[in-house]
Amino acid sequence: MNWKIFTVISAIAFLLTACGEQAPVEEAPVVTEASSEQKGIPTFQVDPNWPVLPNNWITGEVSSVSVDGRDHVWLLHRPHTVAEENREHAAPPVIEFDNNGEFVGAWGGQGEGFDWPWNEHGLFLDHNGHVWIGGNNPTGGTPQSEVEDNMLLKFTNQGEFLMQIGGRNLGTGNLNTDAVRKSAEMFVYEPTNEVFVADGYGNRRVIVFDADTGEFKRMWAAFGKEVSDNPPEQNPAQPDDGQGPPWFGTVHGIEVSNDGMVYVADRNNSRIQIFDLEGNYLKQVFINQYEGRSLTAAGLAFSPDSEQRFMYVADQANLHIHVLNRLTLEILDTWGTLGQEPGDFDALHHIAVDSKGNLYTAEAQRNQRAQRFIFTGMSE
Repeated sequence: MNWKIFTVISAIAFLLTACGEQAPVEEAPVVTEASSEQKGIPTFQVDPNWPVLPNNWITGEVSSVSVDGRDHVWLLHRPHTVAEENREHAAPPVIEFDNNGEFVGAWGGQGEGFDWPWNEHGLFLDHNGHVWIGGNNPTGGTPQSEVEDNMLLKFTNQGEFLMQIGGRNLGTGNLNTDAVRKSAEMFVYEPTNEVFVADGYGNRRVIVFDADTGEFKRMWAAFGKEVSDNPPEQNPAQPDDGQGPPWFGTVHGIEVSNDGMVYVADRNNSRIQIFDLEGNYLKQVFINQYEGRSLTAAGLAFSPDSEQRFMYVADQANLHIHVLNRLTLEILDTWGTLGQEPGDFDALHHIAVDSKGNLYTAEAQRNQRAQRFIFTGMSE
């Protein structure tokens, strides 16, 4: 060994011995929201060049977005809402991009053995990479169809059909446990292997199924109450107790946190209600109910750190993203405005976050697009 190198190594060894323990190696800080030691509020910058579709494809109303375990980003859109003159360029309803934003594949539509929804609405990628899809037809949008989307579909990420819960025009009431009715979103919770469904536009409940067999497990209404086909009517003369209506409006979004709490976006009542896994009510928070328009709490997503310190809420009516402390429910920041430019919103619908903290949005009805907001660090 070169004597100079030996001398340096010996000196380092002496210093470490004198300190009584090995000196820690300090790593350069990494700009990632996964670090729970960072202070401040997450900040973002829009990526105006995302996404890029091949084959001159275009999307209709983009109803939902989800991120899988590989950080691949998935979009669900409504091909039948593409303008008639451009219909031949409509992309398939399910579109996949890799973590670099490159197009991977696309599939979807009616096939043998299952009922594809007429109006695609909810999308979720579970821990096994399976793709869950639901619909909410009929709606007030166009084109019209009287077919009811009362199904929940499960596919492989290659589009191979695996399971259907419910079916077209089936399950017409809150008490029905064999089908959903115009469901809005779903979330598969890995520890219990259960799919929690925001059900939704036709029903007014949360319903839970086994994610492998489709077996009904349990369901509940607002405030954890028993589900009923005849919810009580609100008494206009009753004093406002600050809790809001005793029933769900449109149950539009649902997320289950790492610590086993179920967050339900009650869009029409501009609130989020939180439950334990069994449906016991814990607390709620109102989201921007007085700015101008209701229908605020449409979509939910959590920051990717293990504690999931931040919750992002898509304000569909007022075109904002609200940043909340997930546990205290304090609103920390609000950003976004009405418009068509990159970074603006119109008909903000569902949202998702990848492992780097980047935020993805889906805009239905008007802007008909998805956007990516790159996580740029924590504010002061």
